[in-house]
Amino acid sequence: MFEIQITKIESTKHTNDGTFLQTPFWCEFKARHGWSYRRFVVTVEKNVFELAVLNRAFCKNLFSIAYVPLMPKKFFDDTIDFAAFLQQLAYSLKTELPSNTIAVRFDPDVSFETVEERDEYNLGMKTVAFADRLKLYKSRVDIQPPDSTLVNLSGSEEQILEKMHSKWRYNIRLSERRGVIVKRYLGNDANLSEKIDKFYELTKITNARDGNASHAKAYYKELIKSSSDCIDKKEDVPLISLYIAEHEGEEIAAIMTLFSHDEAVYLYGASSNSKRNLMPNHLLQWTAMKDAKQYGSPYYDMYGMPPEGKNERHPMHGLYMFKANFGGKNIHRTGSWDVALKPIIYRTYSAAEKMRAFWHKKVLKRLKGR
Repeated sequence: MFEIQITKIESTKHTNDGTFLQTPFWCEFKARHGWSYRRFVVTVEKNVFELAVLNRAFCKNLFSIAYVPLMPKKFFDDTIDFAAFLQQLAYSLKTELPSNTIAVRFDPDVSFETVEERDEYNLGMKTVAFADRLKLYKSRVDIQPPDSTLVNLSGSEEQILEKMHSKWRYNIRLSERRGVIVKRYLGNDANLSEKIDKFYELTKITNARDGNASHAKAYYKELIKSSSDCIDKKEDVPLISLYIAEHEGEEIAAIMTLFSHDEAVYLYGASSNSKRNLMPNHLLQWTAMKDAKQYGSPYYDMYGMPPEGKNERHPMHGLYMFKANFGGKNIHRTGSWDVALKPIIYRTYSAAEKMRAFWHKKVLKRLKGR
């Protein structure tokens, strides 16, 4: 057993450091889109850290799920202690959460260099949970992408380029030589609405091509505008930017990024079906990396890649190669873990969640020929 003390707080000095998912800026933005959130100081023995906990209600508030994004793995060296800690922390939070909360879902910030190491760790967590009869379960659906690649921005631009695959350096220069221009837009730009319209148009084209889904247009506009509004008020919050690649006046690709003191993140991307041979996506990413370096972010997170994509036969091999060849370090997090507070209802919800994921990721894509 651990001595855990939970203290609810209303504000924090950590407004633009750590993972962006734990910042007040991000939590307040999500609170305007169907979530609620609470912030706590957690004291474990003599160790102290802050934690934001989001909550999402379902079925007209019949039940809800609490969610802790990228909670730091602190003070624990083995799976036995960490598994037990997650359950105890969830039950310590229970009295501070809505009474209809059926589970606390954790995304631990625990990463490994290989998929095999990650899978071995997760197997150990499952074994401990079973042996000790914990109500801790590996979620069948991961909220944050557990696999990613991080591009180190600490060196010079030449050093960063040198770590990339030679073809990627060539593609960046090819894009520049052929006249692709990348323009950056912030939330306080006068033509923001026009540029968000274009980004959303490209998003719909990308979704039709790849079989994905996206947020509503208003979501993207509010996100970037909220960032600039806070910064204009001299608040220290993450900087959201929209980059659009143009060629001869035609806007052909775009990405949206987030920069903070501790990370830069590639959030969203979209591209047209034309002029893809001009490699605008390579130039977009490189432009954002240079800006992130100038901002002071230590690394650029490509934010999500299929771990099996290295296999040429994998349907997402192209996406894997695109992100991996920027010269970053691949990481493999544990994915989401749930502590059931109401086990019977949780099991029903978990089964329904698995079926929904199967329908959208397997059945619908196959029906559409993907």
